[in-house]
Amino acid sequence: MQSHSTGLFARLGRIWRHRWFDEAAVHRVLPPELLERLTQRVAASERRHSGEIRICVEAGLPLSYLWRSAPARQRAVMLFGKLRTWDTEHNNGVLIYLLLAEHAIEIVADRGIDARVSADDWAAMAQRMGAAFREGRFEDGLTQALGEVSALLVEHFPLDDGVANRNELPDAPVVL
Repeated sequence: MQSHSTGLFARLGRIWRHRWFDEAAVHRVLPPELLERLTQRVAASERRHSGEIRICVEAGLPLSYLWRSAPARQRAVMLFGKLRTWDTEHNNGVLIYLLLAEHAIEIVADRGIDARVSADDWAAMAQRMGAAFREGRFEDGLTQALGEVSALLVEHFPLDDGVANRNELPDAPVVL
């Protein structure tokens, strides 16, 4: 059993770690030229299917999440809604969320695509991305994840011949 002081120190340590990371940390990992390449890759992907892909990178959680010991998944689900990833015609939006302070990766998929892809497949995708990140290969990890998400969307939500993706959401990664 954890003592009250140990729990308090753990919470304070988590708060400190999240405050240590800032937007500059995000830009060291994902410089502007990489963000632009990711924007182009999302746009290219979405020309092949009716889904929408969002990438969101956050240095650290807001203090309100830290104080109540909320996990990265809770933040990712909230951002899934806030970024309107759920608000697509075919319910096939996918959010790739990175939380740098905790090296956390969350993939949140809307019900249309989530019903067709197992939780194990999403988890394996996040694990492969995490392996690339641990080696410092952020672009490779994100490019691989985009490719895997794209393949799933092409398989389950292909565009009919002559039909273009309406591009319901912005393609650029969101940096918080």
